[in-house]
Amino acid sequence: MNIVEYLANTLGVKETQVQAVLKLLSEDCTIPFIARYRKEATGALDEEQIGVIDAQYKYLCNLEKRKEDVIRLIAEKDLLTSELENSIRACTKLIEVEDLYRPFKEKKKTKATEAIKLGLEPLAKKIMSFPTTGDITTLASGYNVSIEEAIKQAGYIISEWSSDNAYLRKWTRNFIFNTGLLITKKKKNAEDERKVYEMYYEFQDKIKYIKHYRVLAINRGEKENILSVSIDFDKERILENYKEKVIKKKESFVASIVTDAIEDALKRLILPSIEREIRAMLTDKASIEAIKTFKDNLEKLLLTKPVKNKTIIGFDPAFRTGCKLAVLNPYGEVLEIATIYPHEPHNKKEEATKILRDLITKYKVDIIAIGNGTASRESEFFVAEAIKDLNVLYNIVSEAGASVYSASKLAIQEFPDLTVEKRSAISIGRRVQDPLSELVKIDPKSIGVGEYQHDVNQADLSEALDFTVSKIVNEVGVNINTASDSILKYISGLNKKCIENIQKFKKAHTFKNREEIKTIAGISDKVYEQCIGFLRINDGENPLDKTKIHPESYEITTRILEELNLKLQDQQKEEFKEAIEKANIHNLSEKYNTDIYTIEDILKELITPGLDPRDALEDVLLKSDVLTIEDLKEGMELTGTVRNVVSFGAFVDIGLHNDGLIHISKLSKDYVANPLDVIHVGDIITCHVDKIDKEKEKVNLTLI
Repeated sequence: MNIVEYLANTLGVKETQVQAVLKLLSEDCTIPFIARYRKEATGALDEEQIGVIDAQYKYLCNLEKRKEDVIRLIAEKDLLTSELENSIRACTKLIEVEDLYRPFKEKKKTKATEAIKLGLEPLAKKIMSFPTTGDITTLASGYNVSIEEAIKQAGYIISEWSSDNAYLRKWTRNFIFNTGLLITKKKKNAEDERKVYEMYYEFQDKIKYIKHYRVLAINRGEKENILSVSIDFDKERILENYKEKVIKKKESFVASIVTDAIEDALKRLILPSIEREIRAMLTDKASIEAIKTFKDNLEKLLLTKPVKNKTIIGFDPAFRTGCKLAVLNPYGEVLEIATIYPHEPHNKKEEATKILRDLITKYKVDIIAIGNGTASRESEFFVAEAIKDLNVLYNIVSEAGASVYSASKLAIQEFPDLTVEKRSAISIGRRVQDPLSELVKIDPKSIGVGEYQHDVNQADLSEALDFTVSKIVNEVGVNINTASDSILKYISGLNKKCIENIQKFKKAHTFKNREEIKTIAGISDKVYEQCIGFLRINDGENPLDKTKIHPESYEITTRILEELNLKLQDQQKEEFKEAIEKANIHNLSEKYNTDIYTIEDILKELITPGLDPRDALEDVLLKSDVLTIEDLKEGMELTGTVRNVVSFGAFVDIGLHNDGLIHISKLSKDYVANPLDVIHVGDIITCHVDKIDKEKEKVNLTLI
């Protein structure tokens, strides 16, 4: 197999693009660096495309290695034919290679291996020659067992041969996948008190079309011993196909013996293993889809627009232990910590109101960020009432993972003298000021924007989420003088030792230019090349150091400015921007022998130096009053923030105790295959109340 050609055809890109990506990866270039600074080589492939090429290339290399191993192993047995070798080399999936290798594998103790030990293989071969003259008694005579036993033992050998038929296994697998049904039933005496799996008590769906989230739900129900799961398909059609392909002469007196052996093979060897394979295929496919949803949600959450230049109170709600308040200046530094007890069992509402209002007045607080955990809505009622005549707003913040961070070594290092709850209040407040910088401190799996995350492949999930965080961190870039270890670990090219040395330098000095980063121990020329474009120095000696322009392009940038008769210190002037916008990209590219992508990126950065891509997004939704389910009426228009997107719809914070659900069927008048085509985490949307269930405190919403 020509891997480059195969990848190009499969992924719909040019062979030169695949070759360029593979070459750069082999030179220890990172995916963010390649996507941003080697567009001319890759044809501007993005991180996702480069990541797919990388993953698929590794898979195909492993596949090719396995092919070579299998060919070698079969050749060592002196059983390799040119036809078999060609078939193995033509495989595009590992399972196909294993199907072809199955007949040649060293078998463990099986009924067939025991029959071969008894010397019945010659009889099995005679039977498979389908003689039309003679009789079975004569054919099965002369062995050290009875006629009946000889036929029985030979049948076991024929069963295993049938099971090892690669063509028939592939046909059977495809037939069951394309025509079979997945059936679930509630197990007798199974307890499902909350009726979580009620829809699967009597359920069936076509294997080929079953939704991935249903597969994961069924798997979980089966694991919890509530559901029994089976696969239904046309066994007679499969048997007839085997008989048609295996029995060469239907008139042979051994045809019925072979038929019995095929039936035994199907029942004992073939169908159970293929059913397991199909269940595994469904789970793998479902896992991939669920991980993709998690990745997309995480990406949108990390790109939430920061609330800049605001003083914020992080509010961690609680009942018995009291609500923790953390006052943060616009840079996220802690100004004061307080605890109030407005709720049961203390009910010190007046005292709590005074403390909160005093903090707001003392520090000129702009926003109160309330965590959405226990006592969240009670706290929202309290805050809304307490701030009625003050110029301050509030919002509800997802605190998923805040407790994980608060108890972590990192949090203890940051705030060794504070309790877990007080650290949590700080984290909640900082999530509004700079969501990305705060969320990178938490294991992405703890952020809570996925579905069935505990039911998918955990290694694949971790890898995918780390890839997403790295992609976003590098896309946004970081100020090296204020960056934490948590965010630097995602920067292209940096390792733990490099980060430690960067932080040591910062304790005594402030980085004044990117050149100084070269002097840090561990920052080799290669590491510098990979990381430097993503590290910013906002108030440094060189204005280009706060941009995404790579130092390797500083010279060409200077020449472009000279060509346009511009000076960097005039960047904020309209004449500067107008001159850049009028510049002819193609002429500059030809004149300075530089690719168009680099010229485009340079000009863009000169117009908007160091622009945070999050600044172009919607502001977070801030509120001054509270909403109750009693206030709602069907058809009412509401504004809300999308908290999570799942396969069957989206959950929206409209200010109630429970998020409202927009079912996938209510996202658009047109058919929606994937909610992520319509809606994303963090979106601020206008929706309407569709249904209200006051008893269950559930609200269904609609965008239609």
